[in-house]
This record gives sequence, C-alpha cells and structure tokens, in this order.
Amino acid sequence: ASEFGLYWAHRLKHEWPSLWRFHAVHHSVRKLWLVNTGRFHFVDSLLAVAASTPFLLLGGLSKDAIIWVSALTAYIGILTHCNVDMRCGWLSPVFNTPQLHRWHHAIDGTIGNHNYGENLVLWDRLLGTYWNRPAAHDLVIGIRERMPRSFLRQLAAPFAWRRYQSPAVDAGGDM
Repeated sequence: ASEFGLYWAHRLKHEWPSLWRFHAVHHSVRKLWLVNTGRFHFVDSLLAVAASTPFLLLGGLSKDAIIWVSALTAYIGILTHCNVDMRCGWLSPVFNTPQLHRWHHAIDGTIGNHNYGENLVLWDRLLGTYWNRPAAHDLVIGIRERMPRSFLRQLAAPFAWRRYQSPAVDAGGDM
C-alpha cells in the first residue's frame, strides 16, 4: 500500500522543479554506491514518509508491520545503490533492482525519469514509467548542476537554486 504513495512522491520530485531541488541532492553523485542510499535532503525524506505512511496507517497495519515495510524499503534501497551487476531472475519484473535503478540515476532525463518505484515496479509498469534495456556500462549518472561539497551547503542549496531544473524540464517534459 505504501508503494503507491512512494511512487507518486518520487515521480513528483522529478517532475516538479520545486521538489526536484531537494531530491537532486540524492541524484548529484557521479557513481552509485552503498552510501548513496542515505544521501537525501531532510525535506526530501520527509516528503517520502508523508506520502507513504498514511497508506500504511489507513490500511490498518500494525506498528510491527510498518517497521518491517520500512526495513524492507531500506534493504532494497541499499541493494539498488550498490553499483553491482546483478541479475535477479524472476524477481526483476517485480522488484526494483540495481540494474533498473541505475537507469533511474541517468543524467539524461529521457532515461532517468523512469523506474520511480522504491521496492516494486508495479506502478511503473501500470503507469508507463518502467524502463529496462540491456546494460549500458558507459551510462552517465548525476545531475547537470554542481552540488556543493559540504554537507551544510548541500542542505542550503535547494533553497538558493532558482535556475535549477528537474530532469523532466531538461528533457522537454517528455516522460
């Protein structure tokens, strides 16, 4: 149930420039690796929690079940950012995988504006944002703008960037 809220929060972070500025902190890395999983602006993280938790609560899930969903989301987040060439077999059409998430981090918005699901690819498949091609070893990831190096400046950057564009804007708005 929370995946629906996570999907839309993630997609809107890419499509709305005012939200992209905060999400860009996560996308600014030039190489996927384990630590990227937790590299988010606090506003970006709050939006994800606010978008997913109501679905869990309205669904009547227990506190323990919500903790398990959160743990699974964290585990899949770590896995998808590990920068490993990993084939997941029959799980690939169901779950977000390192291969799918690498496409999502492409600097080219026509590629990167896909695969928004945090855990599952269900909503990407149903809403036309699923993207999977043969592996591209020369895929460039990141953002076009420069992200400050210091942690405090990264926290301040989204509030100062007026010229900042989301990948959707960069790609002409096409999905």
